[in-house]
Amino acid sequence: MAEPEFNATGVRIERWLRSLTRAGQVVISDGRLALLTSYGTEIDSAPLQAVQAHKPLFAARDRALATLNGHRYSLTLGTPELFFKALEAARPPHP
Repeated sequence: MAEPEFNATGVRIERWLRSLTRAGQVVISDGRLALLTSYGTEIDSAPLQAVQAHKPLFAARDRALATLNGHRYSLTLGTPELFFKALEAARPPHP
C-alpha cells in the first residue's frame, strides 16, 4: 500500500448524534477516503469522486461534514482546512 496522501489521527467521528469513535483516523490514500476506528477497523470508505465534504455553517471551527455512500459523518479534526486541501489535491481532475 502506498503512503497516504492525508492521515489524521485522534478524530472524533459521529453519525447523527451517535459517536462512533473519539480517537478515530481519517485516511486519504489510493484515490479513496477511509474512516477508521481507534483500533483500525474500517467504519466506511468510498472513492474520492463519490465523497462530498464541506464546512458546516454553524458549528465549531474544528468540524467538517463528509458524505460517504449516502451516510453523513461529522468529523472533529484539529485543522479541517488541511483535510479539505488534501481531498481536493487527491481527487483526479475533471474531464
